[in-house]
Amino acid sequence: MMADGPHGIRKQIESTDTVGAFGSVKATAFPTASLLACSFDRDLIRLMGKHLAIEAKANEVNMILGPGINMKRSPLCGRNFEYFSEDPYLAGELASSYVRAIEDEGIGTSVKHFFCNNQEKRRFTIDSIVDERALREIYLKAFERVIKEKPASVMASYNKINGFYAVESPILKSILRNEWKYEGIVVSDWG
Repeated sequence: MMADGPHGIRKQIESTDTVGAFGSVKATAFPTASLLACSFDRDLIRLMGKHLAIEAKANEVNMILGPGINMKRSPLCGRNFEYFSEDPYLAGELASSYVRAIEDEGIGTSVKHFFCNNQEKRRFTIDSIVDERALREIYLKAFERVIKEKPASVMASYNKINGFYAVESPILKSILRNEWKYEGIVVSDWG
């Protein structure tokens, strides 16, 4: 069973509507990633991750869909609250603490949204044209750090990057698998 995260277990009660708006199990609502990042406190994030894992186990959830580690490139991105920072180093370090704490408790994480997913408008059809340097220094840097923690899953984004949808991008093989040696599963986003 998977539950959307990353700020609390959002598991739907089976008899509820499809989005869970009228029936989700009770769970702690942890602070958003953007607020947690203000602390610069890896230990705090590890503690939160441990408690997320405890709640996941109590609710028979074996994978949390999070953390979201996209870069805050525009203040207009409707999901900036889910992301740690506009700084790839900070985002990578804090997300790594989150992933390690949860995975150490036997619960999987799904790091999202791989990659260049920085806007909501037209996110199903937009083609982000990004040069190699910006890709590596900005958009992939946090993911590169988190992959060292061996998350169970990486969730690909909806958008295209340099002409390829993220789920079919050659970067999944060339960088994620071959260069970073990621051995987990890659899943598509859904909605």
